[in-house]
Amino acid sequence: MTGSALPQLLRPRALRPGDLVVVASLSGPLHAAYEPDLEQAVVVLERMGFRVRRAPLLEAGRHHWWSAATPAEIARDFNALLRDPEVRAIIAHDGGQTALGYLDLIDVEAIAADPKPILGYSDISLLHLVIYARTGLVGFHADLATPGLGGAWQVAPAARRAELEKLYSTLLTGTEAIGALPATPSWECWRAGRAEGRLIGGVINRIVLAQATPYALPLEWFDGAVLFWEEMGGQASYVWSYLQVLRHCGILDRISGMVVGVPYEIEGLEAPDASPTLREIVLDVLGDRDIPVLGNVEFGHAGPNLPMPVGIRVDLDAQQRTLSLLEPTVRPHATTGPVG
Repeated sequence: MTGSALPQLLRPRALRPGDLVVVASLSGPLHAAYEPDLEQAVVVLERMGFRVRRAPLLEAGRHHWWSAATPAEIARDFNALLRDPEVRAIIAHDGGQTALGYLDLIDVEAIAADPKPILGYSDISLLHLVIYARTGLVGFHADLATPGLGGAWQVAPAARRAELEKLYSTLLTGTEAIGALPATPSWECWRAGRAEGRLIGGVINRIVLAQATPYALPLEWFDGAVLFWEEMGGQASYVWSYLQVLRHCGILDRISGMVVGVPYEIEGLEAPDASPTLREIVLDVLGDRDIPVLGNVEFGHAGPNLPMPVGIRVDLDAQQRTLSLLEPTVRPHATTGPVG
């Protein structure tokens, strides 16, 4: 995809009962200790009405350094799934540190010819951003299989699990806009206001990394966008630094709103007399930019995840603490080709 005009959205075909969903190792390996969590994730997907299969590289104990396999091997596995017409959705087993190694090996022509939902967060944020930049494909920034569906979902209250299961099923099968995402008391208004725009985001360090590759989103694509991000690990000062990068490259001057996920294992946040809160960090970097900011929303590593579909238009009302999806994430079966 060339030029700076906003991409025509490429929506996957809506899934039907019995469609095949494949769990794949798109980055990190499967450790044997987490095999029961993966099995539970399969149960969740089957309860939604889908058939489930594991991709070839998803074997407990298989690894190459910190990855499930070499980047070239992962790319071959991924591309085979993208080209297989029987596969109707792909969900990453886990995140990791490998997607950067095969961004240039992804078969974007296969994606354009047969777009299908790709689900995951963390390192998978890179795939969503880069594939969106190259094809316009809606990226499903949503729970991973093993730590998400098979992990965080299983320890959530039963009512929340049922709510999420219905939400994800509708996300993949419904051809009407979902509307308001289910809010909780944790959501906080960090700066009041209302905005409407396309969702763009992911793990903040992966947003910064994506913009350093040849597959970066054109800055114009951030015009009027609602930027969503979360972070895990590292230091509070790192988050401040990543936000400064977004300021320097002009992204913060272009967006119309911001949604911040629940922070996870970030050292230094709210240390007595030593460090600011995440809200204070965000508002410090934003300065006098008068855009709405909704904080502490459940997506990212703190899990379970609310889905944040990249490219979909949303309505954000920070003061009312609402975030609504204004468009469907998938297209009806009768529709072919890109859908704007």
